[in-house]
Order: sequence, then structure tokens, then C-alpha cells
Amino acid sequence: MNLRRRVPVRDARGDAVVAGFVHEVRRLKNIVFIVLRDVSGFIQVTAKRGVVSDKVFDLLSEVKRESVIAVEGEAFESKISKLGLEIVPKDVEILCESLEPPAIEFYRTDLIKTGLDKRLRYRFLDLRNPKTMTIFRVQSLVCQAIDEFFREKGFTEVHTSKLVAQATESGANVFPVDYFGRRAYLAQSPQFYKQMLMAAGFEKVFEVGPVFRAEKHHTPRHLCEYVSIDFEVSYIESDEDVMKVVEEMIAHACQTVGEKCRNELEILGVEVEPVKTPLPRIPMRYAYKLLEGRGFKTQPLEDLDPEGERLLSRIVREEYGSGLFFLNEYPWPPRPFYTMRIEETPEWTRSFDLIWDGLEITTGGQREHRYDKLVNQCQEKGLNPEEFRFYLEFFRYGIPPHGGSGTGLERLTMKLLRLDNIREATLLPRDPERLVP
Repeated sequence: MNLRRRVPVRDARGDAVVAGFVHEVRRLKNIVFIVLRDVSGFIQVTAKRGVVSDKVFDLLSEVKRESVIAVEGEAFESKISKLGLEIVPKDVEILCESLEPPAIEFYRTDLIKTGLDKRLRYRFLDLRNPKTMTIFRVQSLVCQAIDEFFREKGFTEVHTSKLVAQATESGANVFPVDYFGRRAYLAQSPQFYKQMLMAAGFEKVFEVGPVFRAEKHHTPRHLCEYVSIDFEVSYIESDEDVMKVVEEMIAHACQTVGEKCRNELEILGVEVEPVKTPLPRIPMRYAYKLLEGRGFKTQPLEDLDPEGERLLSRIVREEYGSGLFFLNEYPWPPRPFYTMRIEETPEWTRSFDLIWDGLEITTGGQREHRYDKLVNQCQEKGLNPEEFRFYLEFFRYGIPPHGGSGTGLERLTMKLLRLDNIREATLLPRDPERLVP
């Protein structure tokens, strides 16, 4: 059989060749029904004794579920088949036989529940579930939409090294690597390199790539490896300019998914909530008051814990009608040394988090670009400027005022599609317990 003639099952009409997985088999005395599945959908293969050859009938009578087959025959729209498409086979070829029943039930999940841990162990089977596969088809379009957004805004895409000599400002939460006898690390962020490119005069850059965090979190929202959507932009007045880029990026991605993924969203049973910009800006000082007004105790000049973020999100949705909001003017103590502080109130910074229904999906802000202040802030954090010499050199030869942000693709997908666990939005999750597949 000539597989070059193959068409997606959804497009099969007339004399056609289709191929895919044997999704279901129903055998009667003189008729065999096969549901064939490919990435585009399903088609019913109907083999009636006396209508098809004995060879075709016998072959389909014995085929096992999840075997991969090719079918050549007459395809047509059918009112009888619940799938709406049917093909009467003239020829059938088993391309690869399934040797045993699937290790997990990945389709009839309403009848047989499989825990997420086992699903991830057999990820290659789990992804055969059309709903699971659809998550990543949507995620692919999110990446495409974000790429288009940045290019239309004049940003240059870059690819920075993920092997770095400098750990982080604290040296904690990194994966060490033996680099020909020298100590190296997997990059936690492209932060320093984005700023290097601002010093080089690129003005606008973006990168979508992996980052690594050696954090022993066992929560539905943490990973040790994730995809970060990063950008950096020069000649800004304040972090407000950065927030505008972030909200426009998120709005564009959500709008694109809503317009181009109608079938996928129907499969997943979700609707994309339109993002109305500008999003609410909630200064941290005001957030403290809102939370304390609901009886939630906050710590002065400290970050909010997950419970606080969830409660604040409920308050913002009630009062502003938005599931997305910027928590800005972050306190100085929990922020990195390169964050710009507000001159009049230096205990607060020109930085923000973007919160989506209780989950932080983006962190960003304006960076300190003045060399002397940057060195002082490094020392104030208890760090040795000599250890950051390569980074601090960027600021000795002139650099524009700049800022940027990083957004977790998996968290964005998780919220967009209303998933319960970030691992569902990750093709191959890496957490403290999982290194395979």
C-alpha cells in the first residue's frame, strides 16, 4: 500500500488511504467494525463478509487494539456511524502489531481512573488520549502566537547558553555540572544574558527556552525544569512599560487560542476568558491592606504565600472583575539585587508579579542600570561584587534604562486550560522524583 497517498481521516472522501491506531474493535458474526484514530480524529472501518475480501475480513477480525494499520477503500460521510465518517476497505495492511493490551487505560477515563503518576510513567500511551494530546496542540499555538507578537513588536529572538559559570546571586537552587573539570551550572534564567544584550544595543530581545531550578517542591505548581518566555526591552520610563508588554502578550496569546483552537477547546471542555487590558495594578502595600481587611495576617516587606495569593485573587476578581492582575511595587527584601528601587521609597521596587487566579505566572520589572547603585545593592544583599564581575562589567560602559520579565509557559497553559496540575501542561515533567521518561 502506498502511504504517500495517505490523508488525515477527517479529510477522507472517495477512494482514499488512511492510517492510524486501532482505537476500538467490535466483532459480530459477519461484520467487523474498527474505529481508526489518527491525529485529526476518528473514522469507522466497516468490513462486511461478502462485501470485502476474505483476506481483509480475516485480518480485521484478528487485529488487536492499538495496532497501527493502513486502510485503502471507499470513504464517505455516514449518518449511520456515530463518528460521521466511514470507510469500506479494499485493502488493509498491519504496519505494526500491538503485542499486548495497553498498560494504562488512556481513553475510557470515565470508567477506569489512572493516577497522574502512572499516566506520566506511561506518557507515550497517555498522550494517545485526544484530550491529553490536545493540551500540547494548544500550547504549540500559544508559542506561535507569542513568537508572532514579539516579532511584530520589533523584538529579536535570541538563544542564550544554558551552561553558565555563575550560579545565582545566592548560589542556591542550582544544578551543578562538571564542565571539563570546572564547576558549571544549568541556567536558572537568561536574566544576565538578556541584560548583556541591552548593553550591546539590541534594545528588544526575547527568548523561549528551558530553565532549571533545583528546588525540592512537591506541589501542583512547581517543576525543576520549565520553559520560560523571557524578554528585555531598553529605553523604558519605568516597570509600567514592561507591564504593558506583558499584558499585551498574554492578551494576544489568549485571543489567538480562542479564535484558532475552537475544536481543541471543545475537546477539552473549556472556554478562554477574554483578557481585558489594562489589567489591574495592585501595589503590594495596598494588597497587604486588602488581605488584612479579610482577616489574613501579612508580614511587612515580605512576599505573599500561596494562600495569600489565592485570597488576593478572589478579592481582585470580586472588586475588579479580572482573574489576571499585576501585583506591583514589590518590597525590596525578597527581590534580586539587580531590581530597581523606587527613589522616594527605597524599601519598595519597580517590579511586579502577574497573578492569574491565585498563581504567579510572570515575574518582571525595571533593572538597576547605574553601576554604583548596582554594586551597592549587591553588597546590601550580602553578596560579593567580585563574584559578579562579568555581569557588573555590562554597566561600566553605558547601558540604556531597561527592564523585562519571565513567564512560565507551563503555568500559562495550566491557567489558560484550567488544569489542576502543572505536570498536565508539561510534555515530560521533571520534578524532584521524576527523571524518566
